[in-house]
Parts: sequence; C-alpha cells; structure tokens
Amino acid sequence: MKEFKPTKLDKETTDGTVRNLDALYQLFPSCFTEAKDAISGDIRRVVDWSKLRSLLGEYVENDEPEKYDFTWVGKRAAQREAAAPCRKTLRPCKEESVDWDTTQNLYIEGDNLEVLKLLQNSYMGKVKMIYIDPPYNTGNDFVYHDDFDKDYSEYDEHNKFEDGVRFWKNTDSNGRFHSDWCSMIYARLMVARSLLTEDGVIFISIDKNEILNIVKIGDEVFGSSNRIGIISTINNLKGRSDDAFFATCNEFLVVFAKSSHVLKLKGFALDEEEMDNDYEKQDEIGYYKLIGYRKTGNAWKREDRPYMFYPVLFKDNNFTTVNKEELSKIFNVKTQQFDDEYVSYLTSHYSALGYQVVWPKSETGELGRWRWGVQSFYEQKDYNLEFNRAGTLCTKMRATLEDGSIRVKTAKTMWYKPEYDTGSSARILKALFGKSDIFDNPKSLVYMTDIIKISTNEDSLILDFFSGSATLAHAIMLQNELDNGHRKFIMVQLPEETAEDSEAYKAGYKNICEIGKERIRRAGKKIKEEHPEAKDLDTGFRVLRCDESNYKPVAFAPKDYTQESLDMFLDNIKDERTGLDLLFDCMMRWGLELSLPYDTQKVDGCTIYNVDEGSLVACFDGVVTSAVIDAIAETHPLRVVFRDSSFTEAAQKMNLFELFKQKCGWTDQEVQNNVRVI
Repeated sequence: MKEFKPTKLDKETTDGTVRNLDALYQLFPSCFTEAKDAISGDIRRVVDWSKLRSLLGEYVENDEPEKYDFTWVGKRAAQREAAAPCRKTLRPCKEESVDWDTTQNLYIEGDNLEVLKLLQNSYMGKVKMIYIDPPYNTGNDFVYHDDFDKDYSEYDEHNKFEDGVRFWKNTDSNGRFHSDWCSMIYARLMVARSLLTEDGVIFISIDKNEILNIVKIGDEVFGSSNRIGIISTINNLKGRSDDAFFATCNEFLVVFAKSSHVLKLKGFALDEEEMDNDYEKQDEIGYYKLIGYRKTGNAWKREDRPYMFYPVLFKDNNFTTVNKEELSKIFNVKTQQFDDEYVSYLTSHYSALGYQVVWPKSETGELGRWRWGVQSFYEQKDYNLEFNRAGTLCTKMRATLEDGSIRVKTAKTMWYKPEYDTGSSARILKALFGKSDIFDNPKSLVYMTDIIKISTNEDSLILDFFSGSATLAHAIMLQNELDNGHRKFIMVQLPEETAEDSEAYKAGYKNICEIGKERIRRAGKKIKEEHPEAKDLDTGFRVLRCDESNYKPVAFAPKDYTQESLDMFLDNIKDERTGLDLLFDCMMRWGLELSLPYDTQKVDGCTIYNVDEGSLVACFDGVVTSAVIDAIAETHPLRVVFRDSSFTEAAQKMNLFELFKQKCGWTDQEVQNNVRVI
C-alpha cells in the first residue's frame, strides 16, 4: 500500500507569468518545450522563441529603431509587480459586517493591487462591470506604494504608513510625477482585466491631468479596439472660477470593454429635454409613450401626419386597429379634413364590442398622432405594447434586442443631469450622516445609477477597487430596489487615515473605510425604511481585511535554524488565527466565492465547516477521528481541507485516505485531488 501524502494548498496566488504562459500554450502548444531549471533542477515548460517567431512571421517586432510605443520610467517594474504572486490573505471581520450569514456583498480593506490578486482564483471572469475613481494626480493626491524601483529617501514627511502599507503624496515636484501614477494604475488594470466577464466593461473616472495617459494605458491593457467611449461628464455647470483660461465644468469617463464584439450596453436618456425630444419616459422600468409629441423638431399634431392618426384597439390582451376601409374614412384625402363624427362613431362602435379604444392625445387632451404608422399593425409587427402604471399606452421597445433588454436612446458621449453636480452628492451624504464635509468630492449617486443601468443586468457582479465613500454600493442597492434586481458588489478600499482636523475624524471616522462601511449601513437601513415591501433586498456586506499570511515563515537558511524554528514545523499556523480565518483563506485559494454561505457542526470536539452544502468542507481542530470523517463524508463534499498538524503519524493519513475511498466512493486519484491540507 503506497503512502498517502495529501497535497498542500498554495500559500500564495498564482504567478501572473504562469497564467500568461498557460494562455499562450492554448494558442501555440507547438511553441513549447521542456528545459531544466538552473536553480531547482526541476523540468519545466518553456517557450521556444524561435518557433513562436516563425509562426508569427512578419508580425514580430525586430528591434526597429523607430516604432510606435508608449512607455515611462518604471513600466517594466510595474509589469513585474502585476505578475508577481501575493502571499497575503483576506481575514473575515464578522463583527463589522451586516447580515454576515446571508449577504452576497463584500467590503474589503487593503491595498487594492494585493486584493485584486487575491480575488483572481475566486472571481476570474465573473465581474460584469468595474467602476473606479482613481486619484486624478492633481499634485495633492496620495498614490499607493508599489515597488517600482523607487528610492523612497527622496520623499518627505508627507509619506504615510497604514497597517504596514506605505503610500505617498505624489507632488508635481517629483521628477517622475506622471511615471509613478502610470505605474500605479497600469499594474492594477492588468490584474483587474482578468476579473471581467467576456462581455464585461470597465468605467474609469478621470480629469484632465491624466486623461491622455489613462487612454494610452487602457489601449495597451484592453486593446484600442475595445476602447468604446470617452465621455465628458458635466459635474459643475458653473465651472471652477479659480481656473485659468477656461473654467472646468466637467471630468471624463473612459470606457473599455473586455471584448467589444460581445458587449451590449443599454442606452438611456440623460435629461428631461432630451427625453421629450425622443421618447417621453413614464417611470423607471422602461415604458415610453407612443404619442408623437416633441418640444422641438417634428410636430405632434395629427394634421401634420394624418396617416399616423388612428385608434389602437385593446381586447383579450391583444392590440390591433381598424381595417383599411374604416381608416380611409377617418381622413378625407380630397378635402384634407378629418371626420370627427366618424372618429366618435368608431369609439362607440368598438367600445360596444368590448374593446378599449385609445386615440393619440397629448397631456392637454388634444388629438395628436402616433409615432409609428398604421401599416405596422396590418403587418402584425410587435411593438410590445402595454399600459403603464398611469394607464398610458406605452411600449417597452424590446423588439430589436436579442437579449430582451429595453431598447432606449443610445447614450451619447456627453452626460449631464443636475444631480451629477458635486453639491448634490455632498447633500446626500449630509442627509445620511447628519454632517457636512464627511468626505471630499463624493461621486453623484444618480451618476453611479446611470452607469449601473447602462452596463449591468439584474444579477451582475460589480467591482469598485477605489471605493472611497462607497457611492457605488449605495447606488447598487437603490437600483436593486427599483427593478427587483440581485446585483452584488465588491468594494475595495485602502484604510487611508482621515486628517485629524477633518469633520470625519471629529465624528469618529479615523479612516476612509470606516466612512464607506457606515455609509452602506445607513443607506441600506434608509432604503428598507422607505420601501418596507423590499424585504428580500440585500443591504448587507461581509467585511474582509487584507493581512499578512496565516502561516508562519518556515523558510530559513541552514545556519539560521534553531530549536524554536524547528518546532514551527509541528504547526505552521500563526497562533492568533482562527478557524474562520483559515476557512476563508482556503475558500480563496481553492477558487470559491467569498460570499458563499456556510454552517458549522461539532463532532468529537472538532468544528466542521461546510461551505455551500459541500462545495468545501474543512476541519482545523485537533486529531481528526473517524467520527469526524464520517460526518464530513455524509455531506458528500467536493473538496476537503484539514490542518496538517492534525495528523502526527503517516498511519493517520493513510487511514484518512482509506476512509474517504470507502465512505465517499472516491478513487485513489479523486482522494488525491479532493483532499488538501494546510
């Protein structure tokens, strides 16, 4: 009987370079060969560059002296940083969470580059929309510490420390002012792209300081063909009076798709005048009047479009109209007059037959015209007609979209609503917190809602890794209440300290994360109070904190080994880490979503964690007995994790191996694949 050696779960994220090699292997397997690693002596898969070059032919760059390229000081280091593995973990903070057991939302504290890497196993290819509002690099912004070959001695007292993470004020006196910002955002976008679904999209808010660089970086990371929009957003209609030459009244929203050929965006009208010029919106679920009324452009009166004046007849959930003979009597071609007596007759006649008769009328009651001609009724085209909540005949205009989403006006590249104004956003926060100036320049709630409407479905997963005051989370909850959606969010924010003289600090909020979490709590409570019917609305969130690894360092040079370090091999888990810490680390390493439900049970003094009804079952306590194995086997698990220190002898591991074969019906290989230790 061979010895059973359970595989250990990885203690760090996958090297990004390995992911790239795997992707390349899928395209060009013939360009790979095997070679011995010069350090470890292991045989590994490597690229045969000469074969790859021959396959790519003339499309390989040959160190031409002149070529189109976008680069900066530190770019290669940023690429290495994006690909480098991360050994940290995400620790659950149950006491700071809301509806921990049932919520599908996450709020994660920590450096967003590290967090993005940690999320890759669980959320790669699952995020429908990403929105970020990164530092605009105005000369006063703090940017994240990344090891981009930087000599930190050049920085002054503005440097900050927070939970072991260093970040600094990127002043314009820094000789690498733009380069440092480019490196920071480049690495994060490279990792974030892997999280998007194939039909996913990312929105990046930015101002004039880095608009050119973010477009070039986005073109490189996502591909220029996937840059689908550069939108000017009016957020201060009066303009900043202290600006030289031109008073700035806008910022930009740069939009990239993961794959533009499969992306579908929903349009929307942006202000009341624009809506009146196209379709008059009646409510927030996609109804539009059929009346041909416009404030400008073509008139709505029936005299201007006589053949678009006809009754719509409704009976037995079916819409139709009068026949061609009746239609010809409504308008006399020779006299160019309408026969209003005949119009009244048709109304009475069809009403007596049980039809609801609807003529096109304006809000003032004047007879008008429909937006479409009568021929469509004769051809039995589907307008998706129905009566809205106000009883007005409307269309949902779904006919031309394959996925059934509402067809509305295509969004333009200039957005404006009065609610986009920064003052409006500040007032919303003041109403929530009872204080002004809790957070500088919060994003507009309506602005976030519009981005959600245009880019997501009712069950989409949405990520913001510069979360700030968590406006996006607030908007997601509002939109879910509005359309009965089940969108889920992941907010990521570095716990940047608030200034001691700030209103936020005086109110007890010592860092930005505390503001964001409290906003979600208060906003969720307010929404449920105002909409008691929304009982199933998810306004909770699980708080996770990026922290150092759960494992003690066990790699030492031979000369550094001591009796104490040898004792570590008996149990490599840090003393202060709980079973819940270990469970979430295992979920993350094995690719399970961190919002999945779990339950616990006690067997022989051991706690058994069961995630998502058997997706992962774990026990991290003491000696694992056969009773514990029995209880785990009864859950029909897909994955099982134990603590390596629970097995002090090889015989115990062999017994574990045999028990799982018997009780779960697994083969030798299935036991090897499905059982891990930490």
